[in-house]
Amino acid sequence: MFHLRTFSLRSLKASPAVLSKSIHSTQSSNMPIKVGDKIPSVDLFESTPATKVNIAELSSKGKVVLFAVPGAFTPGCSKTHLPGYVEKADDIKSKGVSEIVCVSVNDPFVMDAWGKAHNATGKLRLLADPSAAFTKALELETDIPPLGGIRSKRYSMLIENGVVKSLDVEPDGTGLSCSLAQKMVEHL
Repeated sequence: MFHLRTFSLRSLKASPAVLSKSIHSTQSSNMPIKVGDKIPSVDLFESTPATKVNIAELSSKGKVVLFAVPGAFTPGCSKTHLPGYVEKADDIKSKGVSEIVCVSVNDPFVMDAWGKAHNATGKLRLLADPSAAFTKALELETDIPPLGGIRSKRYSMLIENGVVKSLDVEPDGTGLSCSLAQKMVEHL
């Protein structure tokens, strides 16, 4: 994320010859998550606001597949992305994956209802990131005003012992190509 800072040399008690000029500096605070990085310790929510799941703890032992979608009950997410992972859950778990997790910037009640509507119970876990804390920690957020503003880019990752082993972010942040379940099966 880039921040633009502007300040006047007047505040630095500069010489009169340069008082009328301003200096602009750009700084980068972080970089998006990448292969080799550890998953940040952020609490997500499963089914209700009372059920916290720390994603770093969940992914700290063994293999975890995590995929993110811009929104529950949206067309691409409901017709293709989530159903693909529900359908391929047994194939993915047969490759030594202990958990399949879907994350979205939604509330936990919506994620729970969405999972039930797609028969995901027992196959994968739907975790809500209501304030986009996890999504922002990964620097994979995108602004989609018609969906309410800040949402997650569409991506998938394989995590082993808390470390990202593969990461596929859709080139436009929302499309349906590299983050689909079949692509994950190929990574395993």
